[in-house]
Amino acid sequence: MEEFTSLPDLASRTFGGGIVHANDEFFAAADHLLAPDPPVFSPRTFDHRGQVYDGWETRRRRGEPGHDHVIVRLGAPGVIRGVDVDTSFFTGNYPPHAAVDGLVVTGYPDAAALRAATWTPLVPRSPLSGDSRNLFTVDSPHRFTHVRLSIFPDGGVARLRVHGEVVPDPDLLPAVFDVAAAEHGARITGCSDMFYGHPQNMLMPGLAGCMGDGWETSRRRDDGNDWVLVKLAAPAVIDLADLDTRHFKGNAPGRAGLRGVDARTGSPDDPAGWVTLLPPTPLTADTPHRFPLASTPAVTHVRLDIYPDGGMARLRLHGRPDEAGAAALRARFAEVSRPG
Repeated sequence: MEEFTSLPDLASRTFGGGIVHANDEFFAAADHLLAPDPPVFSPRTFDHRGQVYDGWETRRRRGEPGHDHVIVRLGAPGVIRGVDVDTSFFTGNYPPHAAVDGLVVTGYPDAAALRAATWTPLVPRSPLSGDSRNLFTVDSPHRFTHVRLSIFPDGGVARLRVHGEVVPDPDLLPAVFDVAAAEHGARITGCSDMFYGHPQNMLMPGLAGCMGDGWETSRRRDDGNDWVLVKLAAPAVIDLADLDTRHFKGNAPGRAGLRGVDARTGSPDDPAGWVTLLPPTPLTADTPHRFPLASTPAVTHVRLDIYPDGGMARLRLHGRPDEAGAAALRARFAEVSRPG
């Protein structure tokens, strides 16, 4: 599996991605492409258009010139590192080739403006396999807000994943925001255990839909505790922490604590540089907990410790980037926004 698949899916509906235009959706709607869940299939399930597919499927072109395409607004604009064109369950009706292009625009242009725009090739016309994940590495240093998937000449695709690094527009961020949010560029850099659920789930938008939509560790049989390390979207002074154990009832942590470190002056590997943000504090099962934090210096990384183990639905850290942190956000945005 390509390394880029561990990065967030910038196009996911979870981030707010959406279909702006599809030239054909005769057999199955393009909205399916962005669903966060894996595709499913029930054989011999028919409606008035034919076999029901959990994906996007166009009609047979019958020798007509051209090809089919769909335009996607990324929910989290950023630098694209790879694309997954997933044709799961499409066997005799998958497209033999596909291409992906990118576009960066400001504001909210309509479909006509996007169709008329000049797009940047990200994945050249490439062969696809049916009923498979087709992974393509993208080599571009620039930030994009939209992608266009073209299939040649027609057929069905189950999912489109656009994996990359979130780069928000600093002008669209409030003064105080969730610096642990994946949609703002925060990410997990280490954890002790993710047996039942990946810790990246804690940083995703919205409320957890179920226990499986969070971070959960296996049961510890020693004297230690589980932990996760978060690289913040920007160096920031954190004022409020939200530790949400929603859906975790018989398996919520008994306690949790937060520590921070400024990697600009120290190292996350050096315990001497860490400051306490929230001392180990009792938690209640299936409950959102909000804790105001004592004033501390700005930090770049936060470690969540849970005692001894268990599950957490969401972690929110509301803070204000310091002067250098705000400058770093703007510098990163400028770096990836230069025309290529």
